[in-house]
Amino acid sequence: MTSPAASLPSSSSPVPIRAEVAVVLEELGRAVAPVPFLTSSVLATSALIGTGDELLGRLAAGEVTAALAVSFAASPYRPPAGGVTVRDGVLSGQVRAVAGADVADVLLVPAGGGLYAVDTADVTVEAAASLDLTRPVATVTLSSAPGREIAGADVRRALVTGAGLLASEQLGVAEWCLGTTLAYIKERHQFARPVGSFQAIKHRMADLWLDVVRARAAARNAADLLAAVPRIATDAADAAAVEAGELAAAVAKSWCSEVALRVAEEAVQLHGGIGMTWEHPVHLYLKRAKSTEIALGTPGAHRDALAVLADLPAPA
Repeated sequence: MTSPAASLPSSSSPVPIRAEVAVVLEELGRAVAPVPFLTSSVLATSALIGTGDELLGRLAAGEVTAALAVSFAASPYRPPAGGVTVRDGVLSGQVRAVAGADVADVLLVPAGGGLYAVDTADVTVEAAASLDLTRPVATVTLSSAPGREIAGADVRRALVTGAGLLASEQLGVAEWCLGTTLAYIKERHQFARPVGSFQAIKHRMADLWLDVVRARAAARNAADLLAAVPRIATDAADAAAVEAGELAAAVAKSWCSEVALRVAEEAVQLHGGIGMTWEHPVHLYLKRAKSTEIALGTPGAHRDALAVLADLPAPA
């Protein structure tokens, strides 16, 4: 697994996360890699940045893997469902559909308005049914589990950052589907000619290419602007950078979610019979695209947030 250090700036940097992490996510999406980079190196790490907690250093060194114990479908625009209670540093409750919990050494659990680090050895992690075979989710049950509160952690910032950077992973999925389908329709013959030579197929591929180009622009813009968000907003310029990052994340996640799914669906269909089988990997990309469409906020939730951020009036 790529070390979380890939996402961390230098200690003197005023920004919380590096744009290069988007390149890593794009390549992981291209391979639908079954690794916890998004859940540990992006989500968990983003929640800890600025806290000065020792866990951040251990994550950067690759000594431990962490997961943010919220549903993978959690939206940045509303507080995570309060399924866990805390009393005197002891946590009890249950969180469903937590991505990365199955391989995490430490869980970051929101409870009582704070964030607590809990060793997975002190909780029960049960695999749950998941559409995406390459990214398992689990139900986490805490029964009087000891936790250590992490001061200054920001779960909402982590979810916004995760959503904006998830767009890069979705871009990688879409690029693989487009490239693989293009290669296939060039070599697959029907009626004594390549399938890709038919005008109807050309038009569909051209539309998909345009969608992917727009997705690339949105994803990379989000990565750049999220990397420019300061750790702590102290003036109007910092506040503007925070808002710009959130706006770019909403645009990227809403658009890339739909593009990845659309391109993956077309890839399955344009591959014909082989695309309907498990022998061809395209089904893995379709499942990844569908699962990430609703992860960290649906496209609709991000468009609603975008309307507020951009001060767009609702339809009459």
